[in-house]
Amino acid sequence: MKILFLISEVEGFTKTGGLADVGKSLPLALKALGHDVRIVKPYYKEMTHKNVKSKKIASASLDTVRHIFDFNIYEVPMGEVPIYCVDYPDFFYRDGLYSDDYEAFADNGERFSFFSQASLQVAKALDFRPDIIHCNDWHTSMACYFVKQDKSGFFNQTRTLLTIHNGAFQGIHAYHDVPSCHHSQPLAEQHESQSHINFLKLGIEYADKINAVSPNYGEELKTPLGSHHLFDTFNTRREDLSGILNGCDYDQWDPSSDKLLPNNYSVDSLDGKGQCKKSLQKQMSLPERKTVPIIGMVCRLTSQKGFDFITPILSRLLEHNIQLIIIGSGDPAIAGQLGHAAKLHPKKMAFYQGFSNELAHLLEAGSDFFLMPSLFEPCGLNQMYSLAYGAVPIVRAVGGLKDTVIDLDANPSASTGFVFEHPDSEALLNCLRRALLFYREYPKKYVEMQCRGMETRFTWAQAAVNYQALYNKMNQE
Repeated sequence: MKILFLISEVEGFTKTGGLADVGKSLPLALKALGHDVRIVKPYYKEMTHKNVKSKKIASASLDTVRHIFDFNIYEVPMGEVPIYCVDYPDFFYRDGLYSDDYEAFADNGERFSFFSQASLQVAKALDFRPDIIHCNDWHTSMACYFVKQDKSGFFNQTRTLLTIHNGAFQGIHAYHDVPSCHHSQPLAEQHESQSHINFLKLGIEYADKINAVSPNYGEELKTPLGSHHLFDTFNTRREDLSGILNGCDYDQWDPSSDKLLPNNYSVDSLDGKGQCKKSLQKQMSLPERKTVPIIGMVCRLTSQKGFDFITPILSRLLEHNIQLIIIGSGDPAIAGQLGHAAKLHPKKMAFYQGFSNELAHLLEAGSDFFLMPSLFEPCGLNQMYSLAYGAVPIVRAVGGLKDTVIDLDANPSASTGFVFEHPDSEALLNCLRRALLFYREYPKKYVEMQCRGMETRFTWAQAAVNYQALYNKMNQE
């Protein structure tokens, strides 16, 4: 099967978050199944700084009536999967992929409307007639629309899939700020009643199939509360909407071989985890106390990650005999609250503002628990890392967290963590206390839970098999 995989970032080349991990791992896993996969992404300035090996393979043009965009196509190898990079410096030769610090680029709508259309021109320029065009998030969702508007016949046998990684980000832009799409008559007619274009909504309406990055998130998108204000749109396409769980890259996240750790360990020998805990405490300037449970957290500092639940109970949580370590950057107000709490409790809490990959790995290895009380979480990767590293996850029952963590009370013999339902501080605090009590009162059962988590696997190979089944279904309809 020929698959054109459109995405805005790919790990190893450009990355701002988990989307890039999918951009690397899923195409490689699909290739391993025998498919002809080609990735199309923007050629960002960041790639030139990384000295990425690339070669110009073609030039192409996009005629939008009002303007002709001439751009180059560069090929970058990623194993056996080629990446075709759309080189248009006016849009992509900037500091940052989507924003300059915290300010989104004002022309993001025009940038990614162009990219969605240019990606289709790449296929034509290289005479690659895909069976599937796989779009990812709002940055490429317009391609689903433009495939349907193409009159050349090139894509007559092509089906489109839109994967939603985070439906909260929809790419809503004023119509007059996206002149590259003004040539499209249906959008022009729509503009008569609507002043803005919602890129994700348009993709949902025109894609042949839509999927979310976990089964539970797919179900949540069909509900008024979980649909990110797109309930009517999702409800109209509910029969075409499903969920496929992301995988985890265990080549990078395996405590038995992780080169970023001071000591390695495995489910057969947990001694090294204790040494990692000691190293973590030392690095975070906390007392080196073997029997005190560490609760760790690595994430963006946003309300989505549950900080509206965390900050109101911080003082009560820190009354317990614990150590709390939080690593992250984002909302300055949240950072201020965490920093203040850490100063008030220097022996119990440490806050690192920013991100360090080495420290993130050490935190997973050194923590006894990992906290993810998200307001919503389409899939989540950190809970998968935590399971693999024996940091028992404490999560809210949303999105992929519900699909990957088994609560102690729900299924004691198969449990891998602690799960709470209600989105409020008291429910979180009760869950934390439940986990701490279990750690204190049942140490052997706690270790058994740790080991079950470490033996759990969510692989990209399985995710690729599930996508292959969806592709086949699309081609048969």
